[in-house]
Amino acid sequence: MNDRPARGNRRRLLLGLIGAGIQSSLTPALHEREAAEHGVVCLYQTIDLERWALSADALPDLLTAAERMGFSGLNITHPCKQSVLPLLTDLSSDARALGAVNTVVLREGRRWGHNTDWPAFSASFRRGLPGAAIGRIVQLGAGGAGAATAYAMLKMGAGHIAIFDLDPARAAALAARCNSLFGEHRVSTSTDLAACLVAADGLIHATPTGMHGHPGSAVPPELLRAGLWVADVVYFPLETELLRAARAAGCPTLDGSGMAVHQAVEAFRLFSGLEPDAERMRRHFVAMVQSP
Repeated sequence: MNDRPARGNRRRLLLGLIGAGIQSSLTPALHEREAAEHGVVCLYQTIDLERWALSADALPDLLTAAERMGFSGLNITHPCKQSVLPLLTDLSSDARALGAVNTVVLREGRRWGHNTDWPAFSASFRRGLPGAAIGRIVQLGAGGAGAATAYAMLKMGAGHIAIFDLDPARAAALAARCNSLFGEHRVSTSTDLAACLVAADGLIHATPTGMHGHPGSAVPPELLRAGLWVADVVYFPLETELLRAARAAGCPTLDGSGMAVHQAVEAFRLFSGLEPDAERMRRHFVAMVQSP
């Protein structure tokens, strides 16, 4: 017997994703399918800044519109994870520490900012690279995703992280924030990628390079070597140019699928108040990625 309520009486959930170049995102389908498994009707809209020729400057109007239309929450992605901060009424302690938000819960006239990226990356890393050495890490990217991955690694006990970013001021700001949270000299910035990689245990790539629309690799393949683990936050495509080169060089690798799934798991819990099935969501994600 089906104990779910008739469709007309089922709870409804209106969600959205704000970012640039997000038409291929699998997050909407993940939330809609998991909601259906709980007997909830979920409509998840993509609000693509690129498609509408908008920038992060449109965030105030977009958040106001979402509130007025009855959205329960929004996911926030590149390039808005940091610029959304001053528009929120409340921040979780982790979001405040990170200075980046990827999940906004809209409830009772308040905007609650959370970061589900960092626990997602931590869960993915533990599952995909169990026992990997984390004494010295090189990280590319100091934006919202980079803030989450650095925070996650330091929470897991990383000894030192060297951060590279095209914007030196942004890299310095992230290093200063991490050092204030975890102790001096845990994080530094650098411009000599080759020298840092020679002594590193692993490499984290946390920039848009490699995504559809941003082809290429941020790391010259000759800098990769066997034994250096390589983790990429990009999940569309799963096999980025960087990961292909890393595997060819004999590096243990971690793609962005685990982070994508686990951030959605945590966000769904915040949006709905329901307990998601992480393994079911992972199977759904894999099926979508593998479908022609």
